[in-house]
Amino acid sequence: MTDKTIQDINAKIANGSVHVVTAEEMPDIVAELGPVGAAKEIDIVTTGTFGAMCSSGAFFNFGHSDPPIKMQKVWLNDVEAYAGLAAIDAYLGATQLSKSRGMEYGGAHVIEDLVAGKSIDIHATAYGTDCYPRKVLDTTVTIDDLNQATMFNPRNGYQRYNVATNCSDRTLYTYMGTLLPDCGNVTYSGAGVLSPMYNDPTYQTIGVGSRIFLCGAQGYVTGQGTQHDPANNFATMMVQGDLKQMDKKYVRGASFHGYGTSLYVGIGIPIPILNADIAKATAVTDADITVDVLDYGVARRSRPVLREVTYEELKSGMIDINGREITTSPMSSFHDARAIAGELKDWIQKGTFYPTLPVERLPNTGVEFKPMKQIGEQPTVADVMAQRVTTIQQGLTVENAAKMIMEGNFNHLPVVSDEDRLVGIITAWDIAKAVAKNKRDKLDDIMTRAVVTADATEPIDIVARRLEQHNISALPVVDKHSRVRGIITSDDISKLVARR
Repeated sequence: MTDKTIQDINAKIANGSVHVVTAEEMPDIVAELGPVGAAKEIDIVTTGTFGAMCSSGAFFNFGHSDPPIKMQKVWLNDVEAYAGLAAIDAYLGATQLSKSRGMEYGGAHVIEDLVAGKSIDIHATAYGTDCYPRKVLDTTVTIDDLNQATMFNPRNGYQRYNVATNCSDRTLYTYMGTLLPDCGNVTYSGAGVLSPMYNDPTYQTIGVGSRIFLCGAQGYVTGQGTQHDPANNFATMMVQGDLKQMDKKYVRGASFHGYGTSLYVGIGIPIPILNADIAKATAVTDADITVDVLDYGVARRSRPVLREVTYEELKSGMIDINGREITTSPMSSFHDARAIAGELKDWIQKGTFYPTLPVERLPNTGVEFKPMKQIGEQPTVADVMAQRVTTIQQGLTVENAAKMIMEGNFNHLPVVSDEDRLVGIITAWDIAKAVAKNKRDKLDDIMTRAVVTADATEPIDIVARRLEQHNISALPVVDKHSRVRGIITSDDISKLVARR
C-alpha cells in the first residue's frame, strides 16, 4: 500500500468522501481488517479528553484607557493576573485564587465566566509615568470588550496520569480530589481509549502547528508541554486558541476542597491515518494502557507504587489493593471526552475542520525530565527533634503526670504501654483542665488517644504542615513499632527557621 498524505486526506474532506471514526471505534476495525486494511479504509481517527488541567490560563489585551495606564498590578473579579508584560496586557493563571473568596473562586472561574458571556470587574493600579499618568483604574467588561482573549496552556493533555490513593490515617485534600484514609478510595484521570496522545504514542502527527479541537474552537499545539516526559509515557502539550470562539460546555472552572482551583479543558486531536503503523497505534484499548497506583499519604516527590493497573480495571469501578476491593472514581469526564471526539468527527465530515501535520513533531526521545535542583539538604525531623524525651506509663494518675511536667519543665508528655508503645499524650493544658474539674484519677480518662506522630526521616516542611493542620504544638517521633524516639515541637521548628 502507498502511504497517504495529509493532502490526500484533506482532498477527501473537501469532496465529502472522507472516512472518519472515533478512537473508540478503531480497535474493532483494526481487529477485523488488520492495520493495513484499516489504513486503507480509515482516513482520520478522532480522540478526546476532558479533565482538570491546572497548567492553563489566558492572555488578555484590554485596550488603552483615557488617560492611559501602565498596569503594574491587575485583578479580574478580585483574582490577580500577571501584568508584567506591557501596559495593558496580562496573563491570568487558572490556579490563581481570589483575594476575597479564597479557594472557592480563582482564575479558572474568571475564564469560564468570560466564555459564558458574563461581566467581570477589573481593578488595576500603577506607579504613573509621563506617558501613562493614570494610577488607578476600575471598570467592568465582557469578553467582547477585549481586543484579544487567547487561551494559552503550558501543560495540557497528559498522555496518561498516575492513580491516587491514601494509605495514611487521615483524609487528604489534593489535586486528585479528596482521598480517604486507609486506602478508602482511588481516584484517576484521563480518557483511556480516547486519550489523544496514547493514540499516537510516538507523536507522528502531533507537534508544533497541529490543528486541534480546543474547548469547542479550533486551536493549535504550540510545542511540548512543561514536564514533557515521553520516556515514561507522560508526554504533554502546550496549546493555544481563541477564547472568544470557545464553548462554555468545554471550559469549566473547578474548586478542589483544601487544594485550590483548576480549569477543566476539553481537547480533541485528529489522527490522520497516513500508514499502517499509525492505524495500529490507534487500535489501543483501555486494557492496553497501564498506570501506577501511588500512595499520596507519603508527601514526597517519589511516592510509593502500590500496584500497576489498567484503565479497563479503573473504569470497572473497583480495583484490588492488597486483597481489598477499593472503589475508583474519575476526576475527568469520559462522557465529555466521547462528546468531543464525536463533535470533532462531525466537523471533519462537514468540511469545517482540516487537520494539519506538525511543522515540528513533539520530541519522543532525548528529553530528560529532572526534579528541581536544591542547594543544601532539606532538614529532617531527626535534625531538630529532642531525642531525650520523658514518657509516662499508662495507668498512672493525673497527679503523677503533673509532677513530671513541673519537674521537667516541658508541656507534652507521651503516654506509653507496658510494651513501651505510644498509646496517648498528655499536655500541661490537659492537666490544668483536669485539676480544675477535680479529675485526679488515671491518665486514661483525659489523655488524647489518637496521637498525631512524626517519623524521624520526614522533612521539616511536612511536619510543620501537619502541626498546622491539626492545630497542635508537638508531635511524638516514633519508629515502626510505635516506640517513642523523640519529640518535635513548633518551637523547635521556629528556632530552625530563625537560624536559616
